[in-house]
Amino acid sequence: MLTVATVNVNGIRAAFRRGMAPWLESTDPDLLLMQEVRASDDVLRELLGGDWNIAHAEPAIDGHKGRAGVAVASRRPIKDERGEIGPERFAGTGRWVEADVVLDDGTTLTAVSTYVFTGEFETPPRQKEKYAFLDAITARLAELRADGRHVLMCGDLNIAHREEDLKAWKANRKKSGFLPEERAWMDRLFEAGWVDLGRRFGGDGPGPYSWWSWRGKAFDNDAGWRIDYQIASPDLAASATTCVIHRAPTYAERWSDHAPVVATYNL
Repeated sequence: MLTVATVNVNGIRAAFRRGMAPWLESTDPDLLLMQEVRASDDVLRELLGGDWNIAHAEPAIDGHKGRAGVAVASRRPIKDERGEIGPERFAGTGRWVEADVVLDDGTTLTAVSTYVFTGEFETPPRQKEKYAFLDAITARLAELRADGRHVLMCGDLNIAHREEDLKAWKANRKKSGFLPEERAWMDRLFEAGWVDLGRRFGGDGPGPYSWWSWRGKAFDNDAGWRIDYQIASPDLAASATTCVIHRAPTYAERWSDHAPVVATYNL
């Protein structure tokens, strides 16, 4: 069995200060995919310890430093890694990293950690950049899948796909994260055969959610969004046996504003 966890850590140093380490020890994933790492490669490796093989794309340009960064940490060997999605406009943004992970039977799983632009809530607004990045994802996933390999894209996509994926969907119909164009992009992705394991195993909803604001009573009232995903190529999805969201028991026990999404695969 292969256990894969993905989480937006909201800053790896802050996450460890708040209690990520005990969760990591108890979950013991084979693959840990992270977004918003917000730390140097040295800091990331020091915090995780020496038993991980790590592919890490740090943001290298102004406007992204200190707020992005994505990583794949693997207990299995990584035979190759790539830190860019393709278009030059996204070089150095720290929002895409691929790791070719060698499985026990010698086959390869390409694991992708991605952090999609928030969109209109960013300063300056980046909704056009968000759409361009989504188009780049479509193209890159098609390339990866073309040779028949297992492909798993995990991350914070900053999109709730359906009404069941956010509590206050009526109030957010015209806001980034739940715009018709964003949701249509996800429709096309799943129509092409990619599988949303969170929804497959999470039932019809509403929820379960993976992100809640730090503010107010959002967490206590479960007024959240499901914006964190494990999206698998068809053959890989067929091997999945579980996919659950590790929601903290209480507000005080949260170590990120996102909850990990953890899946197991019979590989």
